[in-house]
Amino acid sequence: MEKSENIFWKKPLIVCVFAIICCCLWGSAFPCIKLGYQWWGISSNDTGAQILFAGCRFTLSGIFTILIGSRLQKKFLRPKKENIIQILVLACFQTAVQYFFFYTGLANTTGVKASIITSANVFLAIILASIFMRQEKINGKIVTGCILGFLGVVLVNMRAGTTDLQINVRGDGAIFLSALSSAISSVFIKKFSQKTNPVMLSGYQFFCGGLVLIMCGFLAGGNLQAVSVRGIGILLYLAFLSAVAYTLWGILLKYNPVSKVSVFGFANPVAGVALSTIILHEKQEGGIIVFVALLLVSAGIYLVNYCPQEK
Repeated sequence: MEKSENIFWKKPLIVCVFAIICCCLWGSAFPCIKLGYQWWGISSNDTGAQILFAGCRFTLSGIFTILIGSRLQKKFLRPKKENIIQILVLACFQTAVQYFFFYTGLANTTGVKASIITSANVFLAIILASIFMRQEKINGKIVTGCILGFLGVVLVNMRAGTTDLQINVRGDGAIFLSALSSAISSVFIKKFSQKTNPVMLSGYQFFCGGLVLIMCGFLAGGNLQAVSVRGIGILLYLAFLSAVAYTLWGILLKYNPVSKVSVFGFANPVAGVALSTIILHEKQEGGIIVFVALLLVSAGIYLVNYCPQEK
């Protein structure tokens, strides 16, 4: 059974399909978070409420992941003693630290700059996996693919009035720390999932990390008072998409090199732009630029995943 799973999850087409599903789900999170802020009455400068909102999302996501994983395994997913440290490490980097800096940073920078800086997690994950963890080797095609993908992310954000290069430490610096935390979590997921069920790890780390964010949100004075049916609905959707996307991503990382999976992260901003246009009815200029950006991202993914690798 394990051998057949190995073969299935290593197929390039399977990696592509499920990674793109993850990217579309994550891309939908950007407009849905904005809708969530509107429907829960969270202002752009209410950092405490934003972190509290994130904490509720990921705590629910952990519950969803554990329930779904238990159903699939036909037994309740329960961590062993040796998994506790793994869960706490992932809860720290993948949820608590990453989203604390993401939500606080996003309040002090533009969405455009945040998208570009966040995409650096692809480079960081590959560098960490190859240099520090010795999980794989970097070659010319991987580097070229990453550069093409990153250029696509920059291009999709280079519309009118989006070329500001000034660095804001509280905003841009926090987003970079979020990207670094995300990259570290990818490397740890790859390492831990070799001997541990990645679905179980995702579920419990979401739950623990979400609780930490809830406490941080309360300590920062956050509260969620504007309760509504549509507000609860968007929160449940955000929790569900995190459960599905991170679980699939963890499974892909278990069976494939970090570079072959992480490079798909360049598709996130492109998906975010497209879905923001559809969901929020935002008028986007430069349709040709977005198309070229998508081609660059696709070319980068192709180089890393489908071209014969250098020895």
